[in-house]
Amino acid sequence: MNHITTLSAQPRRTRRIVFLGLAVLCVASAVLVVRRPLMMSAPRCMAGQWHGCFDTFNGVVLMTLVALPLAVLVVWALAHRRRAAGVSWAWRRSVAEVGMMHGTVPFVWLTMMPGAAAGTAPARVSLVPLRDLVTMGPVGIVGNLLIFAALGFFAPMRFAALASVPRILALGAGCSALVETAQYVLQLDRVSSVDDVLVNATGAVLAGLASRRWWRTAAPASSDRPCSVPTHAPAA
Repeated sequence: MNHITTLSAQPRRTRRIVFLGLAVLCVASAVLVVRRPLMMSAPRCMAGQWHGCFDTFNGVVLMTLVALPLAVLVVWALAHRRRAAGVSWAWRRSVAEVGMMHGTVPFVWLTMMPGAAAGTAPARVSLVPLRDLVTMGPVGIVGNLLIFAALGFFAPMRFAALASVPRILALGAGCSALVETAQYVLQLDRVSSVDDVLVNATGAVLAGLASRRWWRTAAPASSDRPCSVPTHAPAA
């Protein structure tokens, strides 16, 4: 039996090593691709200058990467506190909460950046479905798919009430509609398009399907109360 257990554990160990190697390779490739643009914005960000850091794509990406160790520390602190209190699913809840924030806020920030004629150009709205997909291009489509991908991935892991495809679709569409409405009201020199809502919601659904194995459809209550152990009165 011990020999069989050892043999079954070897493929798992091999898969973990392969996945870890692929993850390291992907991270190294991403760093190599964005190294030059990020280094262009690094001096301004390190100096605390708003212009050239927080109002540019490179600057926001750089600050997101810099804040990643802090996000990992927050996950560890939340999970440690919850485990000490006896809360169930401590690590999953902590990762989901921090992941939703860290993976969504930077994309929404980029989406809400004003254009060159913000405040002066008239607000533009496109309500014809699929008309703007051609003008988006591959980069634009991928970017729109990623805006609420973290929300769609982690929200059903944290909240059992969202653990279904229609609800994730409604969540992504609702959040995207709020962003498009804000762009129109604030006159950010951006086109408020129904295609953005469709693509953003699709990205949330695809990410939600990717995390489906970790959904908690029959999980305990979503509060952080410690699990109580029932006690039985001693028999007379």
